[in-house]
Amino acid sequence: MKQRLMVVEDDQMMRELISLYLKKDGYDVIEAADGEEAKSLFAEVQPCLIILDLMMPKVSGEEFCRWVKARFGDEVAIIMLSAKSKTEDKISGLHMGADDYLTKPFDPEELVAHVEAVLRRTGRFCRKLCYDRLCLKPLKGEVTLNEQPVHLTKHEFILLHHLMKHPNIVFSRDALIEQLYPSSEQIVLDRTVDAHIKKLREKIEINPPKPVRIITVRGMGYKFVAQ
Repeated sequence: MKQRLMVVEDDQMMRELISLYLKKDGYDVIEAADGEEAKSLFAEVQPCLIILDLMMPKVSGEEFCRWVKARFGDEVAIIMLSAKSKTEDKISGLHMGADDYLTKPFDPEELVAHVEAVLRRTGRFCRKLCYDRLCLKPLKGEVTLNEQPVHLTKHEFILLHHLMKHPNIVFSRDALIEQLYPSSEQIVLDRTVDAHIKKLREKIEINPPKPVRIITVRGMGYKFVAQ
């Protein structure tokens, strides 16, 4: 599956040039002429990385960056493009949540290299996760099995998302508790995780008593088996 990127740039020639180079490198590219258009497209296209020009009409790059980070946090990587080359401008962009900052003018091949580096460094890929007809869309909060919706609770969704992001990796109950209740001051028992796993299996396993997707590793914890 191709990684999906969004190019948000008001200069049409620049936008099309960037898109051309990214497509040649194998990416699925969605274009937006300004922050307002990018907002309207975002939920539908679910990009894993955004190449964002800062100087735009209607909704500025800074405003769009804050909008993305406030809603999706680190789920989406951002590379900022700007003619501003001062160190303080770069620092400001990075503090805003950008993963990288590239100064105009730049070589399109240099931008492609930055995209590859950011995706490699952050571990972000297309956010839709699919294994054996079980699909999870983090930005939409949707799960489907055999193309039919699966209705999960908040904690079931968080648990499944974490396990599917790290297929075939065993997680202890303590590690899963940290994902489910990151800021809780209350003591969360191991059996709470077991209860969530049991409910999750009932919704995604063909035979819940004999699971093949989320399995128990005796003495260690649980793992999601990529099939």
